Amino acid sequence: MSAPVGRRERKKAATRQALADTALNLFLEHGYDHVTIRDIADAVDVSTTTLLKYFPTKEALVFDEDTEQETALVAAVRDRPEGQSIPQALCAHIKRIRIGAGDSDARFAAFSRLVADTPALSEYAHRMWMRHQDALAHAIAEAVGSRPDDYRCAALAHFALETSAFAHRTDNAEYAVDTAFTLLEHGWDAA
Repeated sequence: MSAPVGRRERKKAATRQALADTALNLFLEHGYDHVTIRDIADAVDVSTTTLLKYFPTKEALVFDEDTEQETALVAAVRDRPEGQSIPQALCAHIKRIRIGAGDSDARFAAFSRLVADTPALSEYAHRMWMRHQDALAHAIAEAVGSRPDDYRCAALAHFALETSAFAHRTDNAEYAVDTAFTLLEHGWDAA
């Protein structure tokens, strides 16, 4: 059982969420490049100094689920059904959260377009996503009973994460992810 959250922590969490929600709304309405940190702070009625305590960069306002993403990636490996390979589990997870999420959620689709159409956000999103590589490599190594520094596990983690960016540069993201993971699981067969 977790400790009760105090009033101060609840206020901080509420402020953080208000800043993230307001920023996203303003970015979607006016475009990322047309909204300033001051615009967001003013809309939430906090100082820019306060905003920067919660989010050190403008890009960070858009990506507020870094910890949750890493936890979900590790869980995709650790909690996969018996008989499902690690590449199959990662393929399904990446298709669900990075490719297919926009299919049923108009707001997520708008968010995805915002990121794709804004070079600063695309680059930041890629850097944030790739930061999960070490945690994912450790989870893979643990799942297969290998050493934490096994290069095969690190390579699988790296290329599994990289499939998301690869897929978004194609005209059929789901097929691109399936193709990449088939290659990761079965290797190259040029015949």
